[in-house]
Order: sequence, then C-alpha cells, then structure tokens
Amino acid sequence: WSRDSRDLLLSDLWDIWKVPIDGSAAVNLTGDGKRDGIRYRNPVNFAAEYDPTALGFDLTKPLYMNAYGEWTKKDGIAVVEPGVAGARRIMFEEASYGALSKAKDAPVYLYTRQTYRQPPDFYATGAGFTPGAKLTDLEAQLKPFRWTSGTILVNYIGYGGVRLQGALHLPPDYVKGKQYPTIVEFYEKMSQNAYTFIPPVVESDGFNIAEYLSNGYAVFDPDIHYKVDDPGISSSVCLENAVKAAIATGVPDPKHIGIHGHSWGGYQTAFVITQTHLFAAAVAGAPLTDMISMYGVIYKNAGITNGQIFEASQGRFSGPPWKLWAAYTRNSPIHGVENVTTPLLMVSDFDDGAVDFTQGMEYFNDLRRAHKRVVLLDYPSQNHLLAKRADQKDYTVRMKQFFDHFLKRAPLPSWYAKGVPALDMRSYLKGFVAKYEH
Repeated sequence: WSRDSRDLLLSDLWDIWKVPIDGSAAVNLTGDGKRDGIRYRNPVNFAAEYDPTALGFDLTKPLYMNAYGEWTKKDGIAVVEPGVAGARRIMFEEASYGALSKAKDAPVYLYTRQTYRQPPDFYATGAGFTPGAKLTDLEAQLKPFRWTSGTILVNYIGYGGVRLQGALHLPPDYVKGKQYPTIVEFYEKMSQNAYTFIPPVVESDGFNIAEYLSNGYAVFDPDIHYKVDDPGISSSVCLENAVKAAIATGVPDPKHIGIHGHSWGGYQTAFVITQTHLFAAAVAGAPLTDMISMYGVIYKNAGITNGQIFEASQGRFSGPPWKLWAAYTRNSPIHGVENVTTPLLMVSDFDDGAVDFTQGMEYFNDLRRAHKRVVLLDYPSQNHLLAKRADQKDYTVRMKQFFDHFLKRAPLPSWYAKGVPALDMRSYLKGFVAKYEH
C-alpha cells in the first residue's frame, strides 16, 4: 500500500504498478521491465526499518528496489523518482546486490555486492549512489585458494520450444579452446545464480560447486521447463539440449560429462540416464524412481500423502496413477532400466522422510538385475539431507572419487572396485571418516 492508502503497488513479475483504489487508470511506475526483460522487485520501505508504525510506501519520496535482468543475469538497484516516468537503474552489472538499507537520519545507504569470485561484502554510499566504500573484506580470505575464472551464459531451447539459459562456471586458469571435465548440477532453475558467490563448504547433498571448480572441473547449471504429465521426459529434453549447447562453447569435454542431482534433481538424474548416453557418470541423491509406488506412500516429514505433491506441486501430473497409467509409467526411471549405460552412484537413506527408501532400493535392484553399474549408499539415521558432519564428509569424498575416476581417469577407489563385507563395515567406516576428518 501507499502510506496515504490511496494506491496499491502491484507487480506483474516485470514492472511495478501504482493502482488507485478509486478505479482510475493504473500507472506503470518502472516502465521498461517487460519490454527489456528486467524484473523490478522488492521495493524497500526505509521508514519501517526504524518505525514499525510507518506502514505503506511514501510515494512522495524516491522508491528504491531491486532490478534483475532475466536474460543478462545482471543485478542491481533501481529508483523511481516522484513525478518522473520510469525507473532509473543506478547500479546494474554482472553482480548480485542485496540487504539495501538506509541510515535513520542521513542520506547514507548500506548494501551488499557479490560476484562469482567476490563474497558479499558490505558497501556504504551517499544520496548520489556512486560506487560505495567497501566496509568489509571477505575477499581477502580467498587469496590462498584457486577460484573460478568466470561464468558463461549458455542459451538453448527447452521442451516445447521454450527459451532457456544455463550458467557455465569455468575452472581456475581457464584457457579458451581447452576442454574440461564437466559436472551438470541442477534442480529446476539455477541460472539466476550466475554472478553470485558460492562459498566452499561441505554440503548436505555432498556436492559443492566451488570444490569442483577449484579441482579443475567446469560446472554447468541449466534451467528446466516442464510439461504437465511428462515431468521426466520434458526435463530430459531440456537437459540434453542444454548439454549440447554447453558443448558447443568448447568448454566441456564431451566424453567426460557427469551429472548430479538431489531429491527432485535426483529423480531427473535417474530418469535422464534412461533417455541419453551423454553422461559418463551420474550421482542421484534421494531419487524418486517409481512414480506409481511413490504416489501411494507417505511423505513422513510432513505427515501427508505424496498424492498432493504429484497432483498439486513438483510432480506436475494432472491426476492420479489409475487415470494416467501410461504417463506415470513412461516418466518413471525404472521403466527405462534396460537403456542405462551410465555408471550410477545413488544415495537412499532408510530413514528418509521425504523420498521413501524403497524408491532407491527398487531402482538399485532393477539395475542390478539388468547387470548395470550401480552402487547404493545408505547413511543410517539420516533423513532427506545428511545432517551429521561425518556423513556429509563421507558422501562428499566418495562422490568426488567416483567422478574423478570416470571423468578424470583417476584410479577406481577400492570401496567401489571391491566393496566392503557387511561384517567389516563398522570398522571400515570408522577408519574412513578418521582419514578425512581434517
């Protein structure tokens, strides 16, 4: 609302509109958002930071907001001045801005700025919004380490002719014309993070982009567009087209491309290797593999049936299995087991309260019966994401060893080549964790 309660501020996902409640014509405050592919969002009510009773936006003063370029991935700060048509982008570049705030009694503004190789440091600037003075120096911590050398935006066409993009992150010391082993890391849409900083931390799903970049990999984050009743098939078309477009940049080595996804990303990973032979190795964490049996079990973490997820959320089916047997079947990874040629490392925890353990076990047993290369990891007492630090480290190390072998020709780790007898597992795990504790 405006502070005088005469107008609503509404977004059409591109522009911000002032809509009078008396029924008179709406005014496009930002002007060029839809035309130029700029998303204006999150206007800031500075007064409310200090006075919780200062409700609504004072439109007699400048209105500051975030500006994001849908196809350039540029980000910044824009302002709409009273009585001036359109927004003025005062900071807008291949970076990511956030945490905009204002001093209570002075025209001094605070914000964060980050890029793919610069952490989100704080800056302060005045009313003119010239480039601010840097107040913190997180970047100094990066100097001893190998870091990414940049990001390439990759354009491609997804399922149904939809325009999509992916962010191809380059390894340190990237040399144009040289090909690199590449990991495809994705979920639904991640290209918006093209110019954001990725800290090198141990992740609950075992994969960290910064870790792989610093070890000589390229990492590709493609966007996915889905078709109702065909989530697997449509995502596979998007992934194949995305990878082929990335290969055309000359960066990925076509024979050494891996793929990793977790949960919904794990499902798509498990499915895409039934549709294509593009990938030399795949890691699927907590994957849905049989859409029919998955529909009928409980999402224990929330105490609901999976039917809600399949018909009203990520599953994107227009009805239950008994009305759409063919759709549920053709979009189930187990339906394409015979087509799999990609070595697969899979995590499916017995106590997973989101994707039932039986999903991973079904796919594992079927792949084994079809004589495919597959290893199943189960971390006892862990839920959908690994919470124990030792388990996170263990999964991180195993995944890296797996990819290093198939994508960088490193020796095959003994745990993969020979296995570990169940009676020896406890002592083996104790020694394995101790080895990587530091």
